Amino acid sequence: MRPSGRAFDEMRPISFETQVSKHAEGSCMIRFGDTHVLCAASIETRVPPWLRGQGRGWVTAEYGMLPRATTERMGREAARGKQSGRTQEIQRLIGRSLRAVTNLEQMGEMQITVDCDVIQADGGTRTAAITGAYVALHLAFQKAIETGILETLPLTDQVAAVSCGLYEGTALLDLDYPEDSAAEADTNFVLTGTQGIVEIQGTAEDYPFSEAQFMELLALAKQGVGELVVLQRQALALD
Repeated sequence: MRPSGRAFDEMRPISFETQVSKHAEGSCMIRFGDTHVLCAASIETRVPPWLRGQGRGWVTAEYGMLPRATTERMGREAARGKQSGRTQEIQRLIGRSLRAVTNLEQMGEMQITVDCDVIQADGGTRTAAITGAYVALHLAFQKAIETGILETLPLTDQVAAVSCGLYEGTALLDLDYPEDSAAEADTNFVLTGTQGIVEIQGTAEDYPFSEAQFMELLALAKQGVGELVVLQRQALALD
């Protein structure tokens, strides 16, 4: 029995609340159980200096956690004057994941930044952020079409992410914090709606895990992402 009481292949309750930010072109509050992340996508009709004149756009992301997103207050990174290595790594992962399903040439010279702010953390903040960021990005592109900035949607697929791990030798889907903190192996899978692999992060915490165990985790991830892309489409009213 896993600490959460869920079946080994059971996701936490997942919900998407769209357009929760008045000013952002696209926004989504995503909830993976007790992990809540606000994702807000902002359009700029310019690109970074190194992309100017190339006729293509850019999608990037920023990530942060509110001081009381966790059980004890964390100091704000802005107050410390620098981002942690973890923060930088996660926001780069989110950006890579979104660009993997975006036709940058079709965007023209515009940039979208998706800000992912963790309101409450209970494990899987990066996977929730990626999954919600896609919805916010999609909504921002729709807004760009409505306002005449774009003619067509420059997205080639959906993207979502989920964590899996080995807990007491058993492969589990969508780890919450008590499970993640005690797992023998922890993996994050970023997959497209058509099951393409964008990125896999995997770490053995206690002892190396086998190829067979990895394939178990991958199968669970495919199942979980399959559920998430259906929920994304429902949130975007695409079905």
